[in-house]
Formats: sequence, structure tokens, C-alpha cells
Amino acid sequence: MREYQSIGEITDWGRAGNTLHFSAKVGTVSVSFLAADLIRVRFRRGETGPASSLMARDGGQGWNLTREDWPEIDLQVEEAPNEVRVGTGEMTVVAQLVPFHLAFYDPSGQLIGRDDPEGGIFWRGSRVGCWKELPTEEQYYGLGEKTGFLGRRGRRVIMWNTDNLPHLPTSDPLYQSIPFLLALREGKAYGIYFNNTWRSYFDLGKESAARYGFYADGGELDYYFFYGPHPKKVIERYSQVTGRAPLPPRWALGYQQSRYSYYPDSAVRAIARQFRERDIPADVLYLDIHYMDEYRVFTWDRERFPDPGGLLRELSELGLKVVTIVDPGVKKEAGYRIHDQGMAEGYFCRYPNGEPFVGEVWPGPALFPDFVQERVRRWWGDLHQDLLQAGVAGIWNDMNEPSVFHVSGKTMDLTVYHGEEGRELTHAEVHNLYGYLMSRATYEGLLRQRPGERPFVLTRAGFAGIQRYAAVWTGDNSSWWEHLSMAIPMLLSLGLSGVPLAGADVGGFLEDGQGELYARWIQLGVFTPFVRTHSAIGTTPQEPWSFGPRVEEIARRYIKLRYRLLPYWYSLFHEAHQTGLPVMRPLLLEYPGDSETYGLDDEFLVGKDLLVAPVYRPAVTQRQVYLPEGIWINGWTGERYRGPDYRLVPAPLDILPLFVRGGAIIPEGPEISHVDQEQAVGDGLTLHLYPVPEVFESSFVLYEDDGHSLDYQAGDFLQTTVTMRQQPGGLKLTLEKVGTYDPGRRTWRLVIHGWSGEPEAIEQDGDLLPPLPWPDVDRSRLTPGWLGDISERPGQGERSDQEEGLTRPMRSNQRPPATATAGEEEEAVFNPGLAPGSCGWYYDSKAAGLFIKIPDKGRKPEVLIVRHGEA
Repeated sequence: MREYQSIGEITDWGRAGNTLHFSAKVGTVSVSFLAADLIRVRFRRGETGPASSLMARDGGQGWNLTREDWPEIDLQVEEAPNEVRVGTGEMTVVAQLVPFHLAFYDPSGQLIGRDDPEGGIFWRGSRVGCWKELPTEEQYYGLGEKTGFLGRRGRRVIMWNTDNLPHLPTSDPLYQSIPFLLALREGKAYGIYFNNTWRSYFDLGKESAARYGFYADGGELDYYFFYGPHPKKVIERYSQVTGRAPLPPRWALGYQQSRYSYYPDSAVRAIARQFRERDIPADVLYLDIHYMDEYRVFTWDRERFPDPGGLLRELSELGLKVVTIVDPGVKKEAGYRIHDQGMAEGYFCRYPNGEPFVGEVWPGPALFPDFVQERVRRWWGDLHQDLLQAGVAGIWNDMNEPSVFHVSGKTMDLTVYHGEEGRELTHAEVHNLYGYLMSRATYEGLLRQRPGERPFVLTRAGFAGIQRYAAVWTGDNSSWWEHLSMAIPMLLSLGLSGVPLAGADVGGFLEDGQGELYARWIQLGVFTPFVRTHSAIGTTPQEPWSFGPRVEEIARRYIKLRYRLLPYWYSLFHEAHQTGLPVMRPLLLEYPGDSETYGLDDEFLVGKDLLVAPVYRPAVTQRQVYLPEGIWINGWTGERYRGPDYRLVPAPLDILPLFVRGGAIIPEGPEISHVDQEQAVGDGLTLHLYPVPEVFESSFVLYEDDGHSLDYQAGDFLQTTVTMRQQPGGLKLTLEKVGTYDPGRRTWRLVIHGWSGEPEAIEQDGDLLPPLPWPDVDRSRLTPGWLGDISERPGQGERSDQEEGLTRPMRSNQRPPATATAGEEEEAVFNPGLAPGSCGWYYDSKAAGLFIKIPDKGRKPEVLIVRHGEA
């Protein structure tokens, strides 16, 4: 400890509103009580009064903090010998005065966490940080995009955005820096956000098994302490500080295809046609750097892409959108419009002597915009106008760590200046913010160019709060099984760190892919928030059909499942927008009291109701799955298991182990080839109900809006809270609506899993609904469990209920068939046209299905379903 300097003795203290200031000979500590469960601690050497930092000093410009105006709270402040105790109602903070240390307690007096007795707040040269006591059973999570296991205990990780290629399971750092730590012990959680942009570190028991700490190479000590005790509450508070993600455009949740690179335009057209001809849903194609004229940003190569607008219109007619890459490096070339504008206005990063920094990237020698300056961000954002006018739907920000070729450290010189004259900041302080600020410039520019439309930005680099402006992908991975397995904890950590829309390159970017690996990766990918296949130049192509018919069929099947589950996904993203909670969740987030979940990072939850256990090793046909407390239903077979327990389940190549929580309500949409087709399909929503005796009541909030505009911010949305209650002999379903958006749907299809047989009676709002008669077709030719119009369809490519599992494709827009005769390949399916106040039903060995036409009888219709023979 002799190498570290500590605060020592407090000579005076006082209170100003919600803040206590502690003065010592070496500096001042400010402890601000922002909420009953949220404390901010700041220390700066050599000055008195409130400390300041880059993050707070420029708060008027926004940076990454979304809230500074916290209301005053009722504090109970008591002074005792050598300590000051402050109670908030949800925790107590004890400040020891000699030597200065902080300790945090819950309302019962149990210790949450405290400074290390021999450390606490410290500095060494320009480095500043804090050591805290490391309890034996405490586990640590979060810290954004990191390799390795989900748990961080015993590791030392670095916050420094780096183009690390190729990265390995032990590589650190990577592209994102999110200094937010989630701690969990015996079911109770707290969090620490280290609000410092310099190169920083989290040592979680590597230097000493008795303590953990966080520190930075410069700036001030500035950290937020969040108390749960539930980890969800910690994440909600953290996202309140750094911001929550806006709703993405709905098409961004569809399947996306990329390669470095698709060119010329004929190749792009061919890829687009293949998706539609092969009946594989997709919404987005990406154009990598080869669409540009010699890699000059905001240009088109007119030989490869002679008519960009025409190409993008053709793709739009196929229901495909285009996202183009934009890097920060601007080619150093007189006569190039972007270069000349930036040089004339002083928009580029510069050395202290005023000379612009020049670094080599794809176009050769290049200049880098100074995104710290608001005027530069606005200029850069407006440069996207030509791309948008050509029909580009979104922007992909790459190389924005920033990455620089052929130099030590792979980035720009740390002495380079950012900011306005007289307010300069060195790159050492700004580096971790560069990608964040570029994404902000891009997002705000798209919003100005297309007012009222949701921007889509994808970024490689970022900092805490990046979720406000961009989706994140985990950078240049490889076609290795190790990277398939590593994608799971990486994405879970990003979710715990406030970033809900994140994904990894499906199939792997570098190296040649293989069919089995791609099949397993696409199964995982469709259950991650952002799903995009991407592969490097010169590697094996990785379109869904690249590995033969069997893998193509697996890809088609799972991508279609992704699209049918879009109502579920979209509702979860609305929850993330409101609360900051991740969409893709480690089991510990829903079951913090179950210590068995603390080390699980090879399975995960989508929301709270779907449990996904990917296969991530070759030649595996079985998978051990941990099922937490409750009843879990195998999504493919309907088999039920009681947790907590480990189960070995079959997992042949075409099966991803998938389970549904007992009591769940899962909305399912129609089978579509792209998101814009939803409106054309129309009335196609099914609610899958999974009642179990152990769950008396459960609910799901179905969220709907137009999927592309910002009108939801003005209240144009519809939230339908679907509540399922156990009744004697049956179920009561309540639908409570809030909002003005009209989805154009009035028929609700219900599938009750675990039931069989005809329901004895169905009531709506107390009125008995008479079942409609079966259609006049041969019942033996009805496929049990299929939902759709009375129709004929080819049997080829369709699956039985056993094979299709959790959800069923629906055909709600087909024409009535001709009379079916024995021996034909077609199958008739049942979906009667319903008048208000009527219903229909079907059943098979595993589920009972209902079609209910609910008339407009107020905002809270209720449906009572009485199980056959039990009323």
C-alpha cells in the first residue's frame, strides 16, 4: 500500500442540500445523495468545493449523463465520534473521518459494501481510484463488451477502446468501454458506475484476494453507487443516469445480411433475389467499404454502383432496406469536398501546434473529425443527406475507436487536441468517447434529415450511454466454435451494461465458416437482440444457403421463427426503452436468489419467459440445461419439467433446446418475409398460453405502434395487458388496453398449451359465446393444431406439430380451397371467419386452440374459458 497515497484525515465537513463535503489537506470528497438508493462520490485533489470533470463540466453539451437535476430527499444525518451517518430510508452511508472511508448498509444494518480498510480513495501520480473490500461470496458482472466468462471475479479488465484483431477468449480490451459493475451476493445486488473517460481499470481480486478496485490514468474519482437489492433495480437506476435506448425501427429486429463486401450492384440484386426466391425472411442488406469511391466517405463508386437510387428502389420493392458503412477517416486529398470543408472550418483533430493529425486507414492518409465540438457533430450528421436521398435506411459506424493503421497503440496520438480553442482536451481523455460521439453525430443527423422517423445506427465503438444513439455489434470475431460460445456472455454483459440492442456476427467474420457451425450460430442468433450474418472478404460465403440444403432449411426454419416472435421481441424492446432492462438476460437477473445461476453463461432468457440453451460445440446431439425454479415446458415437445434441476435434453443439429416458463403468455405474429409485410397480412396475432397450476395469475404487456415513426412519443401506441388467471375448471383471460394506436385487428387467436379436448363453454364479458360449427370438410384431413384460413397448401416444406414446436405458422390471407380429395398433397386448415361475439376452436393431443372475435365493449374485455368436463 505504500505506493498509493490516500486521503488521510478529514479536517472539516459540511452539508449543502443533498451533498456532504468532506475536506482534507489533500483535497475534497463530495458525497451526493441523488436518490434513496443512489449515491455519487467525487474526489479531486488540491481544491475545495465541488469537484469537476470532463463528464460533468460539459454537461450542458450532454456527454453521456442524462440527469443532473435530482430532487432533494429526506436525509437523516447524525454525527458521532470519528464518523458521520446518513440514512436515506433505503440505505445508510457511514463516513469514517480518520482515516476517511465510506461504508454502505441496508435498512436492516447488513453491510452492502465498504472501502478497503487499508485503501479506500487513493492516487498515485496522475492515477486516481478507489479500493473496496472484496467479500468471499461476492460475484461481479457487467463492464460491457468483454471476452471470457460472464463472471469477472479474479480478473483485471481495461477500459480502452481498441481494434483488437483477431481477438481471443483472453483478449482485453476490445471496442467498447462501459465502466459499470454489477455486484451480487446472497441474492442482493449493488452497482458502481465509474464516471471517468480516461484509460481505466477494474481489478476484481487479481492484485489481492481481499479487495477490488477501479482506477484511471487521469481525471478525477467520480463514481455512482446504486443499491438494489434486486439487480433489476440497479440496472434501472444506472440506465436512468446514462440514458435508455429509444425504440428501434421495427425492421431492425428482422434478419440482416452483410459481407465485406457485396459489389457490384448486380451482386447485391442477386443476393436480394435469392432471399425471396428461397423463402428466407430478411429485412436488411449491408454495403461495406467497396461501395465508396476509393474509400472516400459519403461517395459512391459509380462504376460498381452507377445508379444507387435505382438499386435501392428495386430492393425496397422486395422489402429490403440498405445500411451503408461510414468510417470516421476522411481521405487527405485536396479537391475532395469533405476534406476541403473540414480543413477550411477547422473540423479535424489537431496537434497542439495546430497541425491536423493524419493517420492511415482504408483511404490511405486520413484526417479525423473532432466530434467533441458540437459544430463538427452537426456538420458530420448533415453529410449523410446524399446517402439518405438515395434511399439508405441506416448507417453503420466502423473503425471508430478510432482505429489507425501501422502505429503503436492502433489509435491516434494521445497528445492530439479535441475541443474548441481555449477548452482543449487531449485524446488521452477523449479516446473512449470518440465512437460514442460519432454515433451521436450520426443519430442526430439522421433525425434532422428525416424528422419523425427513427434513426438506425450500428456502431463498433462506444462508451457508457451508447444505447441512446446506436445498436452495438461485438466487432470482428472469427468462424470458431470458441467465438460462438463467447458471444453469449459478451452479449449478456452488454445487456447488463445498459445496451439492449446488441449482437455478434453470425457465423463469424474472419476465417472460413462451416455448415454445422453456421447452423448452430443461426439458431443462437435468432434469439439475440440484433441478428446479422457477416463475413470477411476472401472467406467462404455465409448466406443462409451457402452450406447446402440441410443447413439452409435449418436457417429458414429459425429465421421464420424469429419473425413470428416479433410481437414478443418488440414488446420487450419497449420494456427496455421504459426501464433499461436487457432483452437478452442471464438467469441471475430473474433468479438472483439462486446461486446456481451465478456462473451460468451458456444459456439465457429472452425476456423472462423463454429460456434458450444453444449448442456451442461440434458433433453435439444432447445438451445439459439448468432449469430454475418453476415449471418449464419444452418448446418443441410440450414435455414439462420442474425446476430447479439439471436436465439432459436431445439436441440434434436441427434442434435448439428451448423452454417456456410455466404461466407464460407468448404473442406470435404471422409468417412474413419482411417486416413491412405485416400490415398487408393484417389480422394475424396469436396468444400462446402456458397455464400451470402453480401460477395462479400471470400477465404480458403486448406493445404495438407503427414501427417506424416517433409518434409513440406523443402517445400513438397501444399497450394491451393480457392477464391469465386460474379459475375453477378453466381460465379467465383479461385484456386491458391503453393508447390510441389502431393495429387493425379484432380477432384474437388463443392456443392453450397443455390442454386437450373441446372447451365446454366460452364466455365473454359474462355472455356465453356459441362455438361455430366445424367447416364442411373432412375432419380427418385437418392438421391438428394448425391455424389459418380454410385452405389448401402444399405439404412439402411444412411440419407437423411435433417438429414445429413452440409456435405455428399461420395462414390468414389465403383463398378458400377447392374440395379436397383423398391422396392429394394438400392439407386443409381451420380458421373460421368470425362475427363479433362468436368463437371457434380446435384441439389436439397437446393444445386447445380458440379463435375469439372480441367486439368493442369497453376497454377491458374478459374471456372465461371453461375446460371440458371440469366446469
